[in-house]
Amino acid sequence: MSRFLFVVPPLVGHVNPTVGVAAELAARGHRVAWVCPDPELVARLAGRRAGPVFACGGAPGGERPADLRGPEALKFLWEWYLLPLAEAMAPGVRAAVETFRPDVVVADQQAFAGALVAERLGLPWATSATTSAEFTDPLAGLPKVRQWLDGRLTALRAAVGDPAGAGDPRFSPHLVLAFSTPELAGAAPGVPGSGGSVCWVGPSVSARPSAAGFPWEWLDAGRATVLVTLGTANADVGGRFLDVCRSALRERADRMQGVIVDPGGTLAAREPDKDVLIVPSVPQLALLERGVGAVVCHAGHNTVCESLWHGIPLVVAPIRDDQPVVAGQVVDAGAGVRVRFGRVTAQRFGAALDSVLDDPGHRAAAVRIRTAFRAAGGASAAAARLDELARELR
Repeated sequence: MSRFLFVVPPLVGHVNPTVGVAAELAARGHRVAWVCPDPELVARLAGRRAGPVFACGGAPGGERPADLRGPEALKFLWEWYLLPLAEAMAPGVRAAVETFRPDVVVADQQAFAGALVAERLGLPWATSATTSAEFTDPLAGLPKVRQWLDGRLTALRAAVGDPAGAGDPRFSPHLVLAFSTPELAGAAPGVPGSGGSVCWVGPSVSARPSAAGFPWEWLDAGRATVLVTLGTANADVGGRFLDVCRSALRERADRMQGVIVDPGGTLAAREPDKDVLIVPSVPQLALLERGVGAVVCHAGHNTVCESLWHGIPLVVAPIRDDQPVVAGQVVDAGAGVRVRFGRVTAQRFGAALDSVLDDPGHRAAAVRIRTAFRAAGGASAAAARLDELARELR
């Protein structure tokens, strides 16, 4: 029996992929625990399988300007979220390590505290890469931003990790678990410091605690269902886009119906009708399994992979962070169409939706990726590699 400590940020798309892996490890007889700034989030997503969840500090609050794009958005992400998050999480991660005494730390790629604390204490650690965008080089052509970031990481390592260390905390030298496959992500370049030990396990899709209240009887089997979701972190910027989606869906009500996820209540309230359902949340996996014609999303890695796991093509409208990279992967793979989040009109969005639903090539590409995803092994394959790593390092 080995002990595995998962270090995750308080983000649904980063916790969900690890839930199935933790459950598989527990089924193999191992002990599992978590560290997260939001323990209730882990408990809600993992249910009874969670194991002990240790609390730690989180990044300071503050809203990101909605109009930030490109290099400025990337710098803001690092300066105002990722780096402060690592500093705030580090004491709690260290306390959890001292209490739980793990054999292996599994650190999310954006929870640097897990990697750096493990490094400082001489513990082996694996990377949980919940987005394949990190395998590209977003700083190519931005030497000043790279220089700034290198300096900040060096300072962070001096404070939290081993000052003599030199590796990138996003890439473990022992094992990098990538929750995708080359069929979607493309041929990724070498990962710094990983020694080539990237393991493409595909999406980790596992059963989740059920969410009651979704009106399943509303679905019309005679029309294609289109799911529109912008994830859990974009509720403040999605009003215009969701309204465009609603208009285009109503214009096509003779052959499709829409389910729009609007957690922030940005759409003006209207009486429920038979064509467009607006809800604050959906049981996403259950809905995808039930049968969806297309998914419209922000190109969040989790939503994209769950859709393609079911062979469903996409309309992607990236907003920020890794989303433009993931959207490019979807388009390059032929599994969807990209639209401009901030400028798309109902006419252009409708044309993209028509293309995804009517062009058999998009669905064929989605099915091809589904086949690759399922062959990769998902949570079971990830757990097996972690089990192997723990045995190798004993």
